[in-house]
Amino acid sequence: MVEHHPVHNSEVYLLGLAPRPSVPPPSPPSPVTPRDAEPSSAIEELCLDNVEDLEDPIEPSELSKQRISGAIHVLSTEATALRSLTHLYKTDATAAQGFNAAVEAITRHKGERGKLVIIGVGKSGHIGKKLVATFNSLGVHATFLHPTEALHGDLGKIGKHDAVLFITFSGKTPELLTLLPHLDATLPVIVLSSHTRPDECELICRRPDTILLPAPIHESEVVSFGVSAPTTSTTVALALGDALAVVTSHELHATVTSVFAKNHPGGAIGEAFRKPRRIRDLAVPLHEIPIWPESSDQPCGADILKLGYGSQSGWARIGDAIASPGRIRRLDTAHMALKLHAIPDLVVERGEWISIHADTRISQAAEWFGGPLESVDHGEDAACNEDSILVVIDDGEVIGVLEAGQILDWQE
Repeated sequence: MVEHHPVHNSEVYLLGLAPRPSVPPPSPPSPVTPRDAEPSSAIEELCLDNVEDLEDPIEPSELSKQRISGAIHVLSTEATALRSLTHLYKTDATAAQGFNAAVEAITRHKGERGKLVIIGVGKSGHIGKKLVATFNSLGVHATFLHPTEALHGDLGKIGKHDAVLFITFSGKTPELLTLLPHLDATLPVIVLSSHTRPDECELICRRPDTILLPAPIHESEVVSFGVSAPTTSTTVALALGDALAVVTSHELHATVTSVFAKNHPGGAIGEAFRKPRRIRDLAVPLHEIPIWPESSDQPCGADILKLGYGSQSGWARIGDAIASPGRIRRLDTAHMALKLHAIPDLVVERGEWISIHADTRISQAAEWFGGPLESVDHGEDAACNEDSILVVIDDGEVIGVLEAGQILDWQE
């Protein structure tokens, strides 16, 4: 008995279409067989190592050229403005007198009291906020005040020992003109503006004792860029404000670097300041080095090993001799029972120490490393190698020691 089941095949039937003649698929191309009379040509070797030979050089598009050209134009324009500003302060008496008067107004209390209050609107206000941060980081107390907020109670920020700095390109910002009459007449007021003469600035005309800090630009931003967006003008304002901050800080502080380091402990800048820079930063203080008791017998190698590894410094002192961590680490098992005088190159006598001043820069000391240095006792030239003991001198006294190899391996 025959069973009927569905037949499975791979044919697809399209209903409703007219029947088409069955056409066999084309045969694959046959390879060309070279004839004996015609020798086959060799296949060219393909090398993937030199990619440049396979790719056509890509020329920058017109759009890319336009972008770079536009960027160069802006940078060149602003650089020209800064050069013009530099020339102004070199040659113009009004600009120089204004800058000197501004520094004197800010530093008149020697930093002991008072602050600089910076006021501005819009982009000038943003420049003012940045300058506040710069002044404060350099140890010159400063704060920002928005003129509208000042008229609504924040005028109390301004103290009788303060100085006020207005930032306004036009010199006639309405908010600043409104605020001006409410400032104490005894307060020094500085105006950072595009004007180069006091009688051209509306704020100064209304308060003649105001100090002018000229910050002009060589051409208007409309001429430079086709739009009056604050660009070149804010660049010169920021640069002149930075100059005022740096000069003022140097007037108030003997060492601006240490002040800035104290006020900027975070980030990459803070980390850079924490990195040792002078020899005194690397030196191990003498009081941290343990001393072998004079009443005891002469120590053996095991005693020196225990003395050194028992201290945080890793150093050991035996009378006027000293053993550095590097020398102690090289002690061999055979040295453990030997007395100190029988162990070669373990300790360095005082006469062999090499002196170096505590405030010498590490980078400078590294340059000197290969040359002769002066020994402590005899003032003679002494050969220096990585095992040499450097003693750090401050005011004629030995304040610490270090191994010369620390300087040899030093990297800024």
